[in-house]
Amino acid sequence: MNRLLLVVVAVIVIIVIAGLAYYFATSQAPTKEYLVVGTSPDFPPFEYIDEEGNVVGFDIDLIRLLAQKAGYKDIKIVTMDFDSLIPALTQGKIDVIASGMTITEERKKVVDFTDPYWEADQAILVREDSGFMPKSIDDLNGKTVGVQTGTTGADYVKSYAEEHGLNINVKEYSSFVLAVQDLVNGRIDAVVVDSPVAKMFEQKYPVTIATIIKTGEQYGFAVRKGETELLQALNKALHEVKNSPEWNKLIEKYFGSAG
Repeated sequence: MNRLLLVVVAVIVIIVIAGLAYYFATSQAPTKEYLVVGTSPDFPPFEYIDEEGNVVGFDIDLIRLLAQKAGYKDIKIVTMDFDSLIPALTQGKIDVIASGMTITEERKKVVDFTDPYWEADQAILVREDSGFMPKSIDDLNGKTVGVQTGTTGADYVKSYAEEHGLNINVKEYSSFVLAVQDLVNGRIDAVVVDSPVAKMFEQKYPVTIATIIKTGEQYGFAVRKGETELLQALNKALHEVKNSPEWNKLIEKYFGSAG
C-alpha cells in the first residue's frame, strides 16, 4: 500500500510539474499575433495614406499577406520618416521594414533582407510647364534638386555630382511628397525619385518624368540581423504569393496591370 501510494504521489507531482512548466513556457513565450511593420507612407503606390487616413499600398497589402501566411494574425503599422526605419528596426521598435527599401551592400551590413520582390530605376521629375527637360544627371548641373533623406536616389545624385564635378544643389526632404510639392510651387528645379513612384506622382501633380536613369535596384523587406526564423518564414511566404493569383491581383490593384 505504501509503495502504491508513493507511486501515485510521484505521478501527481510529475503531472503538476509538467503543467507548471507548460504554463510558464507558453505564458512567457512571445506571441505571434501581430507583426510590427515600420513604413514611411509617402511612396505611392507602395505605401501612402488614403483619403480616410489609413496607411495603404502595395507593400502594406503584400506584407500583410506574408505575415498571415507566416502564422501571424495581422500586422501593426508604425509610421516614421524613411531615414528612421533602420534605427527603429535595430532598436527593436519594429519587426520588419516594408517601405520600398532598396537592397544595398551598406544596408545589408546592419539588417537582413528578404528575397527581392520588386525592381526599379531612378527618374528625374520636373514641372510640366517649366520647359526644363533634363536627359541625364549631368543636365542638373547648376540646378536645385529635391531628394528624400536616406534614399538611394539621394546617394546617387550626391555621389554622381561629386565624381563628375557638378554643381548640383541637393535639397533633402523627409518625404517625397514634400519634395514634389516644392517642385510644383517652383522652389526647386527637379526631383529624383524611384521610377514607379514617379509615375504615380505624374497622375496626381502637374509634373512629368523627364528621363529614367537605369539603376536596376531591387526592393526587399528588412528584418533585424540574426532573425533567421522570421526571415525564412517571410521568404517562404513571398515565394508562395509570387507563384499564386494573389500576386497578379496585387499588381492589378496598384499598378493597373496584371502583367
